[in-house]
Amino acid sequence: MKGIVIWFTGLPSSGKSTLAEAVRERLEHLTIPACILDGDAVRDALIPRPGYSAEQRDNFYETLARLAGVMAWQGLAVLVPATAHRRFYRERARELAPRFLEVYVKTALEECERRDAKGLFERARKGSLLEVPGVGLPYEEPAQPEVIAEGGRSTAAVDEIVERAQQALG
Repeated sequence: MKGIVIWFTGLPSSGKSTLAEAVRERLEHLTIPACILDGDAVRDALIPRPGYSAEQRDNFYETLARLAGVMAWQGLAVLVPATAHRRFYRERARELAPRFLEVYVKTALEECERRDAKGLFERARKGSLLEVPGVGLPYEEPAQPEVIAEGGRSTAAVDEIVERAQQALG
């Protein structure tokens, strides 16, 4: 049985990981095997650890898309909360997956900055951190996401994602 890649994209601190965890719990409750490939966790696991230059980001997102695709081809629902600020990264992930669902976690930049536990936006605004998506690095919104999750904490979005995953998995 082929699985699915569900890619959660949005600005840093938009709620991607929180939403992915809620979806994973719901899928597992329905006995659909699911795992989360959090972009930050995967980045931390890779050796050498990927940097943030344009080339390093390109390579990282290619690696993440390939890894998600390999796991989905094994029958898993692979949830990927990762900014992937360029549409190209997400389209590449779509190409590599047996099934794909793009979820746009649409949260205002001001709200993302308010939630920012890592201090990325503050450091970017002070100039000590360059190229944060949304500040210094453009974020390309999805052209046609399958699901839009307003604010990242939408139970309606969780319901829709789970329903679409169930339909895709048959």
